[in-house]
Amino acid sequence: MDLKKENTRHEIYMRRCLDLAVKGLGKTYPNPLVGSVIVHNNVVIGEGWHRRAGEAHAEVNAIASVKNKALLKESTLYVNLEPCNHTGKTPPCSTLIVSHQLKKVVVGCIDPFEKVNGSGIHRLKEAGIEVIVGVLEKESQELNKRFFTVQQNKRPYIILKWAESIDGFTAPLASERTERKPVFLSSKADQVLVHQWRTQEEAILVGAQTVIDDNPKLTSRWVKGGNPIRIVLDPNNRTEKSANIFDEEAKTVHITKAVLGLEKNISPKAFLSKTLAFLYDIGISSILVEGGRTTLQHFIDQAQWDEARIFISTVKLKEGIPAPSIGFEKRNNNGENFLIIRRP
Repeated sequence: MDLKKENTRHEIYMRRCLDLAVKGLGKTYPNPLVGSVIVHNNVVIGEGWHRRAGEAHAEVNAIASVKNKALLKESTLYVNLEPCNHTGKTPPCSTLIVSHQLKKVVVGCIDPFEKVNGSGIHRLKEAGIEVIVGVLEKESQELNKRFFTVQQNKRPYIILKWAESIDGFTAPLASERTERKPVFLSSKADQVLVHQWRTQEEAILVGAQTVIDDNPKLTSRWVKGGNPIRIVLDPNNRTEKSANIFDEEAKTVHITKAVLGLEKNISPKAFLSKTLAFLYDIGISSILVEGGRTTLQHFIDQAQWDEARIFISTVKLKEGIPAPSIGFEKRNNNGENFLIIRRP
């Protein structure tokens, strides 16, 4: 057997798993993104992906799509994340795979969830199924960076987002503003892109001052897709209940010191730490932070972030609210009209 050709073939089918898995982005929380492909004699005979939390997993959908189930005994199942081995809202995928006696299973990466974490692979091997682990492992882990962060860091995956003028300001001075609405430094196309990002994350977060100054809706109204859960950090309960963010277009989580059971004189650092623990406890997997400079800087200063997406506008403000200081070079490294900075 030509090992190099076999490895290349495994990567081709695993990449298809990843392409299928990403179709569920924004819909599977708190579950991971998973795609699965079934191959018989180098021909794909079935495939599927996890479409929504509470519904069938990728392996189940892939097996169900195979017309001739008799072929499964001589087939290889590919999946980008280790098959589950516990009963949640659905039965274990490992049990289903074993029951159909698949010949081989190729896995992208191990599932870090404590109820899986290698036990699914062990179950398959115990049943006599050949298992290969680590095909496109880095790509598989990257796809589920949100899920991995929740499992390993016990907090949501955090994306910071802001737009700044070419001279380094995020907004005009308060004295220069005449209306209570967002000040856009980015283009209409960029704003649509941000709405697309909102559909991909479970929640969107701002501070109380942004609600007071801009009265935003924080919905995904310009694109197709669901609205994120809206989170307002409002330690001293300053926001008015008539604000747009408290309408019925999307769920809103209003976090105050009282909600967290905290003392009045607690520090911003402790408030943010307690907030992230609270959001983890209620099952929030990812957050797009679109707050003002102060809110963004709190996340940065406490190293509570995973990536930043920054639009650099051609607008020159001359004076205003300074952009957050992130401590990394702001350079375009992705060929897009925004910067992406990943925290090491």
